[in-house]
Amino acid sequence: MGGPRAALLLLLTALAALLPLPRAAATGVFQVRRRFPAGGDAGAAALRAHDGRRHGRLLAAADLPLGGLGLPTDTGLYFTEIKLGTPPKRYYVQVDTGSDLLWVNCISCVRCPHKSGLGLDLTLYDPKASSTGSTVSCDQGFCAATYQGQLLGCTPNVPCEYNVVYGDGSSTTGFFVTDVLQFDQVTGNGQTQPGNGTVTFGIKDVGYIINFACIDADKLHQLKNMCGAQQGGDLGSSNQALDGILGFGQANTSMLSQLAAAGKVKKIFAHCLDTIKGGGIFAIGDVVQPKVKTTPLVAGMMHYNVNLESIDVGGTTLQLPAHVFETGKNKGTIIDSGTTLTYLPELVFKEVMLAVFNKHQDIKFHNVQDFLCFQYSGSVDDAFPTITFHFADNLALHVYPHEYFFPNGNDMYCVGFQNGALQSKDGKDIVLLGDLVLSNKLVVYDLEKQVIGWTDYNCSSSIKVKDDKTGATYTVNSHDISSAWRFHWHESLVLLLVTVVCSYLIR
Repeated sequence: MGGPRAALLLLLTALAALLPLPRAAATGVFQVRRRFPAGGDAGAAALRAHDGRRHGRLLAAADLPLGGLGLPTDTGLYFTEIKLGTPPKRYYVQVDTGSDLLWVNCISCVRCPHKSGLGLDLTLYDPKASSTGSTVSCDQGFCAATYQGQLLGCTPNVPCEYNVVYGDGSSTTGFFVTDVLQFDQVTGNGQTQPGNGTVTFGIKDVGYIINFACIDADKLHQLKNMCGAQQGGDLGSSNQALDGILGFGQANTSMLSQLAAAGKVKKIFAHCLDTIKGGGIFAIGDVVQPKVKTTPLVAGMMHYNVNLESIDVGGTTLQLPAHVFETGKNKGTIIDSGTTLTYLPELVFKEVMLAVFNKHQDIKFHNVQDFLCFQYSGSVDDAFPTITFHFADNLALHVYPHEYFFPNGNDMYCVGFQNGALQSKDGKDIVLLGDLVLSNKLVVYDLEKQVIGWTDYNCSSSIKVKDDKTGATYTVNSHDISSAWRFHWHESLVLLLVTVVCSYLIR
């Protein structure tokens, strides 16, 4: 390799080495066990009771209104509104398919933000103010199932703790409570009525900085005592603060899994993230229009792992080694709406960038707040190629130039792909597809069939979901609950959630 291509590769390598890791946070993931014990009378009884609930249930669809805009120059995230407790109080939580836990800030949290730069009024959850709330003790089944066994030092009536560690060094810890969650149940075209179900979730008690990326459950009590109520990291900032995070992962601890187990909803959900107007569509239930092609989820993985088979740029397939497409511990391809950018293994990142800029080798790159940026006065969609990711069962993800570049004013564009080697050593071999490349597409997660699929779509429009109660199909419209305001980048980067894959988290 020589000439202009070699010069471009050298420039990309030099720039990548200079770019520090964006202030990224990583969502923690909890291990889970079988919901029912295998064998024996207890297991059979539990399974019969479970089947009885399934056969007798009439599953409703749910409409979660979306807000936010997933561009790094805007909010960089999407959030929804939920209600918890009795009487119900409103909470704004980020929707995140890369984690399982629902958690909100607790009234006892030291230095948790009370105001948000996003223009939202934040609410602190008060267990004593809800007549239906109760603390989960560490000797209860939910806690033991969450940690695959009883926590170290557990005695009766001691609260079940949770801990989530983020890639920027910040961490949040608290304890689990059980309370009523209220959601918008679809009852007609664009119509909803309140529905509810009892769920167990975390309430954030304290936050603190630690100097390592992952933590095991045995150290939870030690860290709680060591770090006390010291607040740190992006979660303590009021800049893009929300009330918490709503994880839509596959584990039995997720809100979706709990509502499905109680016969409230189907274990199917869909999102359509709108980068044109903001907000979009987020629905729980069986999407019947539009139809989407699907690809199987990789079995036994904690995230939404899929089988990537090839990548082409402008119709030309990149010649990549086979190991790039293997799935396993700390490798593979993950779909994650909780991540703003897309992270590629270093080799893949370089080859993609070389192909993208092959016809623009005179472009000069700039480091703008840790992003690779360049000046361009024309239409990027006319001048740069489409990138296509090909998955098992002939499902393609087309990523257009306006989806892998994002504008930053004055004819400046920045690259939405990042070198995964700069994220963490555990994530360096992972293809992580985030909000930017998932935007303006309807993405359907069918956990009952263990498939995921998508199609290009106008996320400012509507979709149709099936109501199991009546057999009818109803329209779910797009929302933008943040339309009254807009966040601007100014001097600081937005909160970019990035999943860190830690060895101890593998099921």
